[in-house]
Amino acid sequence: MLQNSDFSLLFPGTMPGTTEIPKACQPFDDEAVDFLNSLSACILKDKESRYYPDVVTFAFFCRKANLLQLKKRHLPQGLRLGRGLVFHIAPGNVPVNFAYSLLSALLAGNSSIVKLSSKPFPQVDIIVRQLFALAQNPVSRRIILLRYSHDTDCTEQFSAMADTRVIWGGDNTINLIRKSPLQPRATDICFADRYSICALKADAVLNADQATLSRLSENFYNDTYIFDQNACSAPHLIVWVGNSPDCNNARRIFWKNIHNILLQRYSMQPVLAVDKLTNLYRQAIERGASHNQTPDNLIVCSQLPALEPGIESLKCAGGFFSEYNAESLNEIVPIITKRYQTLAYYGFDRTTLTEFIVRNQPVGIDRIVPIGETSSFSLIWDGIDLISALSREISVL
Repeated sequence: MLQNSDFSLLFPGTMPGTTEIPKACQPFDDEAVDFLNSLSACILKDKESRYYPDVVTFAFFCRKANLLQLKKRHLPQGLRLGRGLVFHIAPGNVPVNFAYSLLSALLAGNSSIVKLSSKPFPQVDIIVRQLFALAQNPVSRRIILLRYSHDTDCTEQFSAMADTRVIWGGDNTINLIRKSPLQPRATDICFADRYSICALKADAVLNADQATLSRLSENFYNDTYIFDQNACSAPHLIVWVGNSPDCNNARRIFWKNIHNILLQRYSMQPVLAVDKLTNLYRQAIERGASHNQTPDNLIVCSQLPALEPGIESLKCAGGFFSEYNAESLNEIVPIITKRYQTLAYYGFDRTTLTEFIVRNQPVGIDRIVPIGETSSFSLIWDGIDLISALSREISVL
């Protein structure tokens, strides 16, 4: 490990400037698929990984059987090669995100430099440790993992080398990094601040048996509380669809089941209690919202009398939810902006949801997934086909 006070090289592949960067490959080339399959096996053998569901999920995503299925669905038509060198800036709120970003670049045929968050995460340590177990694999020469603390010179250097830059972060972070110029033909792929919502049909909740309610509650917990709602895909606005009495009854049943899970698994940071109270008062003043919360403050719900634009600016982490009763899913359309990413749902069928998009053509919402799938990674993210975006087509006439 090469290290000084500001810079740490965590996984040494081929360092730019010392040896020629490996040539770009075709998407889903056999070497990359086999490497990721080996990484999956190494992670699953690591006893520490079992304590981190997000690490295990990543390992299963890397299995060869899954990657070959993804190849069938996502391999672009025509003759393609990776763009070359991808510079990734990983976020600080989702530990395993860097690994999915790296995986996407490898599958698209690229080499990668990945700037990891300076925040310590055991999940990152596990994956890096298992990458070292594969350091003799030729594909490892395509990977460099490093950390540095807000060093503009480093960012400028790596940006100048990159054929594509992938930025995961808030709007301010993206604007700052964009000040570091790229090569003239290089491209940026930016994943900025987003806002996600959840829609539940009240009668579906009321008609569910206890086993179904337990699964629904478990899935909702995984979507929200595991990362304290810090992931862009975590719902903050809960829309209950149905008549008002049904919505109110379904809400009580739903939150009771969620609370039972929280009592067993969730430990809230004290600072979040203050943030939730502050946000609750703000919504009461600005939106005329009433509130409902558990005595232990694990769940705080702000009940909105109307859906008005800008509700996404009032989000808060750690179990704070804005709620609204709607007679139809169409009522959410006026508030949807380009900031809206994921719509999680329960009780709706795919035909209804497809018709909702076709009929209303909202400017936002890039993903519609069942509750429990909001954090599941896909090679199409924020409406961007990553394999296509991270590769280039060569036309042969």
